[in-house]
Amino acid sequence: MTKLSVNINKFATLRNARGGNLPDVIQAAMDCERFGAQGITIHPRPDERHIRYSDARNLKPILTTEFNIEGNPIKSFIKLVLELHPAQVTLVPDSHDVITSNCGWDTKTHKDFLTRTCKLFREEGIRTSVFVDPDTEMIKYAADTGCDRIELYTESYATLFNENKEAAIEPFVKAATEAEKVALGVNAGHDLNLENLNYFFRQIPNLLEVSIGHALICDALYMGLENTIQSYIRQLKNY
Repeated sequence: MTKLSVNINKFATLRNARGGNLPDVIQAAMDCERFGAQGITIHPRPDERHIRYSDARNLKPILTTEFNIEGNPIKSFIKLVLELHPAQVTLVPDSHDVITSNCGWDTKTHKDFLTRTCKLFREEGIRTSVFVDPDTEMIKYAADTGCDRIELYTESYATLFNENKEAAIEPFVKAATEAEKVALGVNAGHDLNLENLNYFFRQIPNLLEVSIGHALICDALYMGLENTIQSYIRQLKNY
């Protein structure tokens, strides 16, 4: 079964735009779980422009599904993850000034750093995932870091999907197949939506988890949060 982890950053973006506590990010996470989400993802950034470190601390004791914290493993991020012990940490190489994540790790260049970081988290019993482009070489080097999983950066798939879905999915099938060869679990995320998710799910072997935020929250504005989450879960089935 492929799990749906809902990235709740956009709830925090909306809250922070006005100040106060509307929408209530903690309640939103609890509602996502209640409506069927099998995990909650957050991506705190140093400027706290959406999810704050305090949100992460408030979420930890109330979540009942898998808690995934993703981000660039700078010192403050590492300290937060070691403090909270989420089920999974996803290492993302985004710089402080990007609007959203825009590339995977060069796991060859950064292999030593990633190896040290993964070892630190795994010694604490935290599952580690490394954010990568669909590049078989990068996946081979990711395996050398000692991580448990990779997360495939799916922006290129989503961009090409409407033009040529077969071409869009091809590098991701190769990447997932390589990951299976080197005993890495496969997660995926970025720009997956109700239009392209089921095809991706049906083509990708060993797909354990998808993390979806922006598109899901946009759909919820029209469809309601419960109906939207159930709609995404339905896409993670063979039909």
